[in-house]
Amino acid sequence: MHNEMKKTCVPNGIALKDTGFGYTLSIIGGKYKMIILYWLSENEVMRFNEIKRNIASIPFKTLSVMLKQMEADGIVIRREYPEIPPKVEYSLSERGRSLLPILDMMCDWGEINHNTEV
Repeated sequence: MHNEMKKTCVPNGIALKDTGFGYTLSIIGGKYKMIILYWLSENEVMRFNEIKRNIASIPFKTLSVMLKQMEADGIVIRREYPEIPPKVEYSLSERGRSLLPILDMMCDWGEINHNTEV
């Protein structure tokens, strides 16, 4: 598609943060949010320590902050059970699942391009 025919995602004179593209980046941007989305999409429901085991490089505090942000953004559902010890499960909300086609497209792009010389 030629650039003159393509709809621009960030029109001239508009700050990136004020666009749909900027909003999407604010929801899924950062080092770990996409990985958390991936694991929740693969497993449907996960406990905190399961997520931590699958993302070994993420510090506990960072995972906690990311999950709280994603819950505040309506991407993740946190369900707490009144048990001792406390049991908390995380899953994707309907809004979170609506991001899965983006993950699928990124996966497809990576499969096509990861061995391509530039």
